[in-house]
Amino acid sequence: MSESLQQLLAGWQPGHALPGGLYGNPHTYERELDAIFLKSWLCIGHVSQVPRVGDYFLFDIARESVIVVRGGEGSVNALLNVCRHRGSRVCDEATGHETRLVCRYHGWSYGLDGTLRAAARMPGDFDRSRHGLRRLQARVFAGLIFVNFAPEPPDFSVIERDLAAPLAPYQLDRAKVAHRQTYAIDSDWKLAVENYCECYHCQPAHPEYSVGHSHALSPQEEAAMLGPVKARAAQAGLTDIFYVRNSWLAAGQLGTDRGYKRYALMRGHKTGSRDGGQLAPFLGSIRDFDGGATDLHFGPMMFGLAYCDHVVLYRFTPRGPRNTDCEILWLVNGEAQEGRDYQLRDLIWLWDVTTVADKRIIERNQAGVDSRYYRPGPMSEMEEFTQRFLEWYVATLRATGA
Repeated sequence: MSESLQQLLAGWQPGHALPGGLYGNPHTYERELDAIFLKSWLCIGHVSQVPRVGDYFLFDIARESVIVVRGGEGSVNALLNVCRHRGSRVCDEATGHETRLVCRYHGWSYGLDGTLRAAARMPGDFDRSRHGLRRLQARVFAGLIFVNFAPEPPDFSVIERDLAAPLAPYQLDRAKVAHRQTYAIDSDWKLAVENYCECYHCQPAHPEYSVGHSHALSPQEEAAMLGPVKARAAQAGLTDIFYVRNSWLAAGQLGTDRGYKRYALMRGHKTGSRDGGQLAPFLGSIRDFDGGATDLHFGPMMFGLAYCDHVVLYRFTPRGPRNTDCEILWLVNGEAQEGRDYQLRDLIWLWDVTTVADKRIIERNQAGVDSRYYRPGPMSEMEEFTQRFLEWYVATLRATGA
């Protein structure tokens, strides 16, 4: 008989990876959806994806689909993509523009705020006001769109409190998505997140990244390089805030995980490019390169890397027990024009080649932990953030009574 979820969690040894039975397990996956993803603030996109009233995009996670649409007076609404009649999906296309949302099964029609506007041949006592599309809690912060499935989500203001000041120079609300790309990974979502949370693998797996980023060094070497970056921060137009704790929060505080951390670039690199040279115009109020980059963390599935001239956002979305989508958004200055101010192939080169390599690594990892002979080994000092993720994960599932 296979081990229960309780037994697997009890068998986890701190400082080690998770037991193999926790990866790709359908029962565990369903508990994770309920305990983590349907209670957390999820960063799902950028306001430039819905610039006009009626513009929308779909956010899909597991079996759920959300319509993110620009409503009247500039609001951004998040509506469940489930008709209130008999449950059909309302929108099929990943992106689009609509003046109203119409279910093509029986013609029920909804406003951009989800209000039911028309439903033909219903009984005389039918109350349209009670049958609008279900609205999710939605927030826009620094140009980023967050949603939460919970009826009473955690206080979003703590995210704004901790990240507003350090993110201010980038003015991400004035940025735009230059490119978006999805990489389908055949693995448990946790293996994808674990991989992104550490750079122990960077030197053997990512020479293109390691040549210019101090994350590929030991924590001591990385810290020693930060002094010159701090000295140039003010002159470059950046803040003197260099660290907001990367907080995989303890169970009970679930849903507002966040983080911000500056680190140094190496060998004269100004940004994440093939030769280290500038790729695009400066973001926001930034005036110069300070020789550093910023790690970002928004909730359980969105991470980012902010350079002075562009931002890369990674979103790991579970689609099944062994299927994870990695969607990347490349953000540039909202006034920048492709072909004049940046070349798209150069902008996306580093993180495309890195993510293609990560896909192979993660899928190979899944194949290995599937072995009946797999036993978790101890982690290195360069996997400290991954260790904190695993501590958070185990505490969260234990707190749910798993």
